[in-house]
Amino acid sequence: MARARFEDTPASARLSDGTLAEVRRSEYAGGWELQVDGTPQSHVDLDDPTHLHFEYVARMGAVIDLLRMPRQPLTAVHLGAGALTLPRYVDATRPGSRQQVIELEPALVDLVRSELPLPKGAAIRVRIGDAREGLRRLPAALTGQVDLLVSDVYAGSQTPAHLTTREFYAAAAGLLAPEGVLLVNVADGAGLAFARRQVATVQAVFAHVIVLAEVQVLKGRRFGNLVIAASPAPLPSAWLPRLMAAGPHPAKVAEGRELEEFARGARVATDADSTPSPRPAASVFERGR
Repeated sequence: MARARFEDTPASARLSDGTLAEVRRSEYAGGWELQVDGTPQSHVDLDDPTHLHFEYVARMGAVIDLLRMPRQPLTAVHLGAGALTLPRYVDATRPGSRQQVIELEPALVDLVRSELPLPKGAAIRVRIGDAREGLRRLPAALTGQVDLLVSDVYAGSQTPAHLTTREFYAAAAGLLAPEGVLLVNVADGAGLAFARRQVATVQAVFAHVIVLAEVQVLKGRRFGNLVIAASPAPLPSAWLPRLMAAGPHPAKVAEGRELEEFARGARVATDADSTPSPRPAASVFERGR
């Protein structure tokens, strides 16, 4: 269980770039929230790891639920640890899964491990280092064997540029099993220039790509998160539209011709010309009262 002292004072750690990571009681959703430099990064419910509060994480969970057979263990790699929300989810819904997590900040890992401990017996190994470099250092036995690869990396409130390129996604593709799936969290605002470029970049590497997002975000009317799902094989998307439409903030699945139109004219990002994701305005994280 989480420590009672959180009721009054958040646990915190100073990260290598000087920003402050804090674990706070979530006053809106129950459980706990990890914030970095005031930006909400993760939500964890220690009593129910299947509770995915952040909408884009719930959409990732919906895709994960459709991989292989229900309850069948997965081999998973997570780039960016946060509070280990999705590794906990996979462990709870697919017992026996083998998971690797790559996280740049050792102080963040120590904070989460200490204050939001992982379930006993969970086969979740955390490796410290840069996400892209960490892909190269994973055991060779994982090459072509990974069922699920999640890329959800932030430096502050932005995804680093070197984790947005064709070269990066090609390295990720090399890890995946023939029916493995890559999930990417993309945050963008009005116009969706960054998201369109990310979709074009992923399409340059993977044969099958879909996007899951709230309708208003997908139309570029407000800042928000889009989830890109990609695979060498056809994606298990038959039930996803119904699942997305059922949420409290209805979302949709963009694929096929709609997605081709979405990315039309967008340049593929490369190591030579990539940019980090746009920085959101502070008002994005203000909650109504």
